[in-house]
Order: sequence, then C-alpha cells, then structure tokens
Amino acid sequence: MQRLISVIGAPSSIGIRPYDDGGARRLDLAPAALREQNLVARLAARDLGDVTPLPYRDFVRAPGRVRNADGVAGYSRELAARVAAAADGGAFVLVLGGDCSIVLGCLLGAGRGDRAIGLAYVDAHADFAAPEESRTGSAASMCLALAVGRGDTPLARLGAEPLVAAADVALVARRDHAEPWYGHAALRAAPILDLPHDAVRDRGPAAAAQDVLGRVARPDLSGFWIHVDADVLDPSVVPAVDSPVPGGLALDELTELLRPLVQHPQALGLELTIYDPTLDPERTSAARLAELLERVLGRP
Repeated sequence: MQRLISVIGAPSSIGIRPYDDGGARRLDLAPAALREQNLVARLAARDLGDVTPLPYRDFVRAPGRVRNADGVAGYSRELAARVAAAADGGAFVLVLGGDCSIVLGCLLGAGRGDRAIGLAYVDAHADFAAPEESRTGSAASMCLALAVGRGDTPLARLGAEPLVAAADVALVARRDHAEPWYGHAALRAAPILDLPHDAVRDRGPAAAAQDVLGRVARPDLSGFWIHVDADVLDPSVVPAVDSPVPGGLALDELTELLRPLVQHPQALGLELTIYDPTLDPERTSAARLAELLERVLGRP
C-alpha cells in the first residue's frame, strides 16, 4: 500500500456477552497482542494509540435490551473522533479490535457523521439481529443491523441518518446458515448484497472482491469501510475467536479477497475484530492475523 497507514487500538469487549463463567471476555487484550507481532513496523505505519472504553457493566442481560448500550454508544463516539482524525491527509485507517461493535464507531468516524459511505462486511455471521431477536444481547451479534438503522435502540441512531444505507453494504463469506437468530429473515428482505461463504468459494475470492467493489465503491459514495471478523477464517487457521464455525476461508483466500478492497482508492480503512488472546497462549493466531494484515496492507 502506497498510502500512509494510521493504526488505532480499540480494546473493547463491552459489546459482547461474557464468558460462560460470567467474566468479561478479554478481547481488550487483542490490540496489544497484535502489536507484539511488530505489526506497526511491518506495515511502516504510525501508531495513534488506543481508545479505551468504560468497564463492562451488564453481566446480566435485561430481556430484549442490548448489553452495555450506553457504554457502547459513548465509546463509538470516542472511537469515531479518533478514526476521523487518523484519516486526515488521506491516510488509510487500521483499527485493531476488540469486539464487532467497534464497527459502529469506525463507520461514524469514517463517514464523519454526514458522508454516504459503503461497507464491506466480511464475517462468518450476518450480525443482523434486532435486540429482541438476539440470543445474547450482544451488540456484536447485531452490529450490522445497528449500522443500517435496524432495531429499537439508540445504537441504531448514532448519526442523523443510519451509519450506512443497506443498499451500500456487501455482506461477505458468512456461513451461519444453521443459526437463523442472526437476523436471517430480515436480511433476506434487505437490499444488502449477500455473498455467503459458498458463493465466495464458487466465484473465487478475486471475483467476489470485484462483486463487492461494484456495490461499495460507487462514484456516488465518499468511500467505503472494511469490517473483518477473524472468525471468517477456518478455525484450523485462527481458532482463538468467540464463535468459531467450521469450514471457513484459508489465509490465502482471505488475502485474495481483501487485497483488491484495501488497494482501491476509495477504501477508507479496515477494522479487525473478535480475536481473543486468552484462547491463544502461544500467540499462533496472533501471528497469523499479523501475517494476514501484512499480506493485505503491505507494499506490493
């Protein structure tokens, strides 16, 4: 990549359910674990530090509500301010998360509150549940829905308009067909470009990337953001994620999919989510994710 890369850490786990033992998940450790792979130097990037959220509060979920909703809303606005500043001068913004809800702050900052932008959402799950549909109450399980304004919650109204229009979204490589509680019924009715895992495999990652660009990189948009959930990779490659699903992409496949997106002149930034260092004591997953980012964002 020829552009300057600005790195931000988003050490948040307030948007995801606790561990089964009741403790808060340690996704907040992910940015440090990825930096320990010498990632910033490998990308010749500038590091703008972390945006740290308030502590986890809603260990017990209120029925039909989003866990830590106020905290996620406030954090999204703080992260948005850092993302907007990081993008000054045309820099590409890399955000190291953190749970999936950080995409809300990334979109708010990349769009600067009023610009129409696209979203390439690369994830093993649709994340399109409304609060009353979600089984966990995690903002992470509904953040794509929140981004397009779906759901009776202030998190669906962080801006004057939805953070992104559904017609400007490409949902890529999901393989959650056995889990309809991720909002599948609403997704079928939405104008989102849905390219499930099988479609990516059938088309090939490079062709799928062109399909995505046709949706998110149009002249009428001011750019597009890229969300990447580490669980889109096969668990044999990166097992240290919250909700692993068998049969994901290989590292080479995800590289081939993402590289045309980040190299596009309208690409504004990318955020990486859901890596859990406590599930990765040898840091094997961290090393592979850092390798992925270097392959995708490094110079040709």
